[in-house]
Amino acid sequence: VRSLGTTLSKDPNNLSSKNSFKATSVVNKRIVGIKAAEKGVIMTTKSKGKLIETRMSRGSRRTMKAIKAATVGSFYRPDLSDAAMRRASVLLRGQKSKGAAKR
Repeated sequence: VRSLGTTLSKDPNNLSSKNSFKATSVVNKRIVGIKAAEKGVIMTTKSKGKLIETRMSRGSRRTMKAIKAATVGSFYRPDLSDAAMRRASVLLRGQKSKGAAKR
């Protein structure tokens, strides 16, 4: 998919959606993917060629801490930590219910 001169990717585990070697999940041994769940987010990682999905649904602060620990804390993919936390933040903010309107 091309958008204003930039080639984008439809890969579900590509956090930046850019078609680049660094971001693609097909060729890298270690990947990080964030997608929405019914409540919370699901973080996808790769171990021994298999995709492992971890559901995180116990609050936004705890989710951010868990994502940071899984990427930077364990030296898994520290370069994707910021993008993963941004994606999770947007998804969690979208799931947040709006309060009742004040009169």
